[in-house]
Formats: sequence, structure tokens, C-alpha cells
Amino acid sequence: MEGLRLQSLGGAALLPAARPQRRRGGNRLRALASVRGGVRQLAVSIDDLRLARDAVVAGGGADGHAASGRGAAVAPQEDRAAEKLRAVADAAADRAEMHDIIGRQRDNWNHLLLHSTNSLTLAASVMAALAPAAPSVVALKASAGALFATAAVTMAAVNKIQPSQLAEEQRNATRLWRQLERDVRYTAAAPVVTDADVQEAMDRVLALDAAYPLPLLPGMLEKFPKTLEPTRWWPKRQMKNKPAQTKAINGARRGATAGNGWTQDLEDEMRGIVRVLRAKDEQEYVTAGKRVLTLNRGLAVAGPALAGTAAVAAAFVGAGEVGSWASGAAVLCGALAAAVNTVEHGSQFGMLFELCRNVAGFYRKVQEDIEACLDEADVERRENGEVFETKVALLLGRSTSDLRLFREMASPSIKDEDIKDFAGKLF
Repeated sequence: MEGLRLQSLGGAALLPAARPQRRRGGNRLRALASVRGGVRQLAVSIDDLRLARDAVVAGGGADGHAASGRGAAVAPQEDRAAEKLRAVADAAADRAEMHDIIGRQRDNWNHLLLHSTNSLTLAASVMAALAPAAPSVVALKASAGALFATAAVTMAAVNKIQPSQLAEEQRNATRLWRQLERDVRYTAAAPVVTDADVQEAMDRVLALDAAYPLPLLPGMLEKFPKTLEPTRWWPKRQMKNKPAQTKAINGARRGATAGNGWTQDLEDEMRGIVRVLRAKDEQEYVTAGKRVLTLNRGLAVAGPALAGTAAVAAAFVGAGEVGSWASGAAVLCGALAAAVNTVEHGSQFGMLFELCRNVAGFYRKVQEDIEACLDEADVERRENGEVFETKVALLLGRSTSDLRLFREMASPSIKDEDIKDFAGKLF
């Protein structure tokens, strides 16, 4: 192929003699330089130009791969937090499934043990009633005594674990684990994920595990606690020292809190809601829970005691004059034991107690969320005020216009005894 001649005009050399650059994986540019008549000429074949172009492309590709390699080395460090959050979300989904399965199982326990225990008690009562007039009095009274004793032991065990309360724990835990999974996946999809987000998610997981344990024994929650405390399924927040400017006069604070959807009126509204929640809503369910606990404790003791008394009375059936009285006592105590057992577990007093404790915990969490938001002095770092107000209204089952009624409750001149209305309408 003929060489392509690049010749300078006017006898001046346009292409100075330069040292060719070396590239990894490419060939050198081969050129013939000749001087004819004082004019420098450069002869380069088209094939050589193509080879040189391929060498440049190959060299650039190698540099690009090196740069992408460096970027790939940095990318895992940036995405590591997101990967951890996705692992937390997967664990939360698995926990929700486990709690759902166990909740169904323990709800079945409540129904099966209720009907089985009542069947034992009523069958034993019938045997105790028929024993004095039956020819095989010994067999009947022995059978009645065995059934009464079995019913007493079963009642004591069931009253200890409270299956209806166990089922309510697992139902609430399932809902909270699913909520945690949604929150963590939403955070993992954010453009920027930090290690603080991972630590917060881990703290929530540990707090939820402690609030609703999976094992039955050991580790089961106390079913008859001495004092009733609202359930806590969220981690404790570190209290921040309030800055000095929060103690300024109302006018100065009004100017400081204006922005990002926040105003002084909105802050007073949130403080009034916190006060009403603490004085009315939370205390209402704590008081109701204590009443349910007291009644349930009495029924839990009465049921096995009546069944045990019936078993002892059944042993004296057919023993002379005392036999008729013993038969009547066994029948009466057996019937009362079945009635007590039905009232306790048929009405699910354990579930009612757990429900009161969970609702009180719900209202306490709303209080702490509002207080944590208000403790942030810089309004630009808070959640938008209007959005936060909408979330609080939805949690309490009210409209945003209803929340303005609680603005005056933030005034120290109003006593807790003067508060008549409740903040929440959802429960």
C-alpha cells in the first residue's frame, strides 16, 4: 500500500521530531522520516496508524479498568452500611414469621386447654354425684378423684403460663417486627446510609427481643408482676442537655423556633399533648391493667384450689354418713372450678392485661417521640413540623385541627386534675 506523505508547506517542518510514548500492551508507532531538499517528510502507513489507534484504545481501557478497580474498592466501604441494614431487615422478617407461628400455636393452647380442663372437671363431678348410689362406688370415686387431681394440676399450669396472654404477646410482636422491617428497608434504600443508622436498627432489634421473648421457659415474661409497667419495645434514648436559649422568654423562643414548619404554637401544642398523654391516657390503661391483674390473680388461685378440694372430697365418697356430704362437696367444688376456669380463660383476662400494658406502652412511646423532637434546639435538624403534626394526629386517631385544642394544656396554670379529655381516640 502506498505510503501517505505529510509534507510541510514553505519548507518548514510542521511535525517536530518527538519521542514516541510507550503504552502497555501496544506497539510503537513506526515511522520513516526522510529529509529531501531541506524538507522533512514523515511516511506513515495506514496499517501503522490503525495499530497505533488500537494501542491508544487498549491503553485507555487499561487505565479505565484501573480507575474502576479503585472505585470498586471504595464502593464496598460505602455500601457496607446498607448491606448491614438489609441483613437486619431480613432478620426482622424472619422474627415476624416465627412470632406469627408461635402466636397461633399458643392461641390453640388457650382453646384446647380450656375445653379439656372443663371436660375433666365436669366428668369428675358427674362421677362423684353417681358414686354413692352405684354398686362400684370405689371405682367411681377413684376415677373422680383422679380426674379432679388432673384438672387441678392442669389449671395450675395453665394459670401460670396464661396462654391467652402469650398469644397476645406474639400478635403484638409480629406487628412490631413487620413495622421494624419496613422502617429498616426504607432506611437502607436512602441515598446516604451511615453506621449510626445500623446501630439504631440493632438497638431496636435487641429492645424488641427483650420485650417479647420467644422462649416459653426460661425467659417468659412475668404474668403476675408486683407492679405494672408499660411495655417498652424501643431503645432508651440518651437525654440531651437543653441549651440555654430554650429558657429564654416567649418572644425570643418564638423567633428561634420559626422555620422548617415549626412555630411556637405548634411546640405548645405538642407539649400539651405530652402532658395529657402522661396524665390521662397512660394512667387510664395502667389503672385498668392493675384491676384486671388483681381479678386474674384471684381467679388463678381459686380454680386449682376448688379442683383440689373436690379431689379430696371425692376420696370420702361412700364412707358412711360423711359420704353423702363428701359427694355433694365434690360436685359443688367441681362445678365452681369449671365456672372459674371458664371465666378466667374464656374471658381471656391474661390477654386483657397484656393489652392494657401494650396500649400504655404505645402512649409512652408517643410521648418520648415528641419529647425527643422538641429537645432538638435546631429546628432545621428536626423533622418537618407539619409532617410531624400529621403523624402524631394519625397515631392518636385525631385530625390535625383537633390537636390545636391541647395547646392550652401546656400552660402551668392548668393542673392535671383539671384535664378531662383524653388525647388518644384510637384506643
